[in-house]
Amino acid sequence: MEALRVGLVGYGGAGRGIHARLLREAGQQVTCVVTRSRADQVARDWPGAIVAPDVEALLAHADELDLVVIASPTGEHVAHVRAALDAGLHVLVDKPLATSAADAELLAGLADGRLTVFQNRRWDSEQLTLLGLLERGELGTVHRFERRWERFRPVPQDRWKENDPESGGLLLDLGAHLVDSAIQLFGPVAQVYAELHARTTPAVDDVFLALVHARDGVVSHLQAGAVVGAPGPRTRVLGDRGAYLVTSFEGEPTPFGALDDAYEETRRPGEPVHEGWLVRGADRQPVPRATGGHVDLYRAVVRWVAGDGPPPVDPADAARTARVLDAALVSAAERRVVPLV
Repeated sequence: MEALRVGLVGYGGAGRGIHARLLREAGQQVTCVVTRSRADQVARDWPGAIVAPDVEALLAHADELDLVVIASPTGEHVAHVRAALDAGLHVLVDKPLATSAADAELLAGLADGRLTVFQNRRWDSEQLTLLGLLERGELGTVHRFERRWERFRPVPQDRWKENDPESGGLLLDLGAHLVDSAIQLFGPVAQVYAELHARTTPAVDDVFLALVHARDGVVSHLQAGAVVGAPGPRTRVLGDRGAYLVTSFEGEPTPFGALDDAYEETRRPGEPVHEGWLVRGADRQPVPRATGGHVDLYRAVVRWVAGDGPPPVDPADAARTARVLDAALVSAAERRVVPLV
């Protein structure tokens, strides 16, 4: 299969640091980039690629593109997605799809099979490993899912994500990942309770979400914070047959990472690389890591654009996540539980 001709909107931390890297790993070719300040970098990374000052200029080359990847600031997603769809192109947009459920639902309604969303954390090794555990029933009936995305950054970065209270902040950023993961695992959300704070930035930098899932009543506790000197365990899932525990994230141990050292003693020579622990009281067993990674999302994108598969992430899923995030804003403002069904 020939490489896709990809137009990339934005060449900053997401555009260059994530999307361009994964596109290269997946064997794809970036042929046009929207940037006003990194033309020299584009020339070094993608020799021969066209540098466009804006999306309109990029779409002037629509007949030379197979896919548009939108990695612009969140507040610009709606306009950029609509323009690319109107040009007849397949579109992958970074999460969140939009800053509100109404706009997310609007874009999902316009998709016509040509829109997907970059929920790459579905391809995290811990998420893939946990899905396997649940499918095999090794945890029994699950009653609680916990996931944390915490860091200690008391001096914030000076970026739009930190400074824009409307389209920035951790609720829309990391919260979109956390909620999508919970829904993928345990289904639609029936109730939302949230505590949101802006401690060091104009945008929200401290998030706590408590979700009750409509299916089986599983409760998800999701946390993201920028001023967390002692991050908690990355993932903990509790069921009536045991628990799944992950104490590190992307190779970085949390203060609970000392558990890894203790648990390591239970591993036997020749066992596969593990991803967390299956814990039943004093019995602690390493869980073999599921195969896969973020580049698999782009491999699925290639098949989708070629007509050999569905969108890797249904935009309707992103609209469901947006409804939860909208409800979180209401819950935090009014200090109440918000029902969704």
